[in-house]
Amino acid sequence: MPKPLKCDPQLLRKDLSGRVYIVTGANSGTGLATSQQLVRQGAHVVGACRRVSAGEKAFADFARLRGSAEIMKLDLASLASVRQFAADFLGKHKRLDGLVNNAGLVTAEGRTEDGFEIQFGTNHLGHFLLTELLLDILKASAPSRVVCLSSVVHAGRGSQAVTIDFEDLHYERKSYSAMAAYAQSKLANLLHAQELARRLDGTDVTAFSVHPGWIRSNFGSGIMPGWLRGIMNLALRPFSGIMGIMSPYDGAQTTLHCLLDDDAPMRNGAYFSQNSILYPKREHRSGGWPMRSPNPNARDEALAIKLYDVSSELVGLRK
Repeated sequence: MPKPLKCDPQLLRKDLSGRVYIVTGANSGTGLATSQQLVRQGAHVVGACRRVSAGEKAFADFARLRGSAEIMKLDLASLASVRQFAADFLGKHKRLDGLVNNAGLVTAEGRTEDGFEIQFGTNHLGHFLLTELLLDILKASAPSRVVCLSSVVHAGRGSQAVTIDFEDLHYERKSYSAMAAYAQSKLANLLHAQELARRLDGTDVTAFSVHPGWIRSNFGSGIMPGWLRGIMNLALRPFSGIMGIMSPYDGAQTTLHCLLDDDAPMRNGAYFSQNSILYPKREHRSGGWPMRSPNPNARDEALAIKLYDVSSELVGLRK
C-alpha cells in the first residue's frame, strides 16, 4: 500500500495561539490526534464528546502542551444536546477558527432520540445542525474552516454507487443494512461540505470533506462483539502496514492539512482522501489532496441542495 500522505512539516509548526477549534468525537482516534496536534501548536481546543469523563481522561496529558483544551458534552444523536452545546459554547467563546465534524459511528439498526435512523441522524443530521448553529461565529471569526469527516465508503461497492434515498431515509420500509446506512451518511457528509462551500462563498469560511484513511480504532464496535473485536485487533496488528491501516496521528493528517494549509481555501468544497480503495475500480489507492470522487452522486449539485433543504426541515430550521 502507498505511504500515508503527510502534512508539510511547516504546517505542524504554525503558531496557533489565540485560535479556537471544536473537534467532535475528540476522545479517541483521529479526533484525539487532531486535538492534540492543535493544542501542541498553541490553540484552544474544545473537545465535544458524548462521554465527558472519557474526554477528560483522554485530554489529561494536554496540560503539558503549549495550548489549552476543555471538554464539553455533545450527544449528536440528540438535537436538544446539539442545541445546548452550541448555546454553551457561544456563551463561553467569542471566536471559532475551525469546526471539525469528526465524530461518527457504524452500528446496528437503531433510532436517535428524535426518531432518525441512527447513523444518518448522528453522522449527518447532528453535525448539520451543529454547523448551522455555529455559522455566525464562524463568519465573524473568518478566515475560518469546517472539516467534515466522510469516508471512502461514500462512493459505493461493486457496481452500485451510493446515493441519498430521500424516499426512505430512515429505513422505515426497506430492510436495514448497517453498511448501506453508513455509506449514505458518509455521502451526506461529503455533500454537506460541498453545499456549505457554495452557500458560504465570499464569506471567507471554507469547507472540506475528508477520508482520513483506515485507522486503528474502535470503529465498527457497534456491529462487532467485544471479544471478536479484541481478537481481530490482535490478529491484524502485524499486518497493519501491508493493509494500509494507519495510526490515529497519520489519520489526522488530512484533517490537519485542510485546517492549516494556506492553499486549501482555493479548493473550497473539495474532497480530500488518504490512501484508499474506491468504487468502482481499485486504481485510486494513493488518494489525493484533493481528489475527484468516482461517485457521480458526490458531484451532483442538485442532490447536495436537496439534502441541505431536507436536512434543514428535519432538524427544525425550516418549516
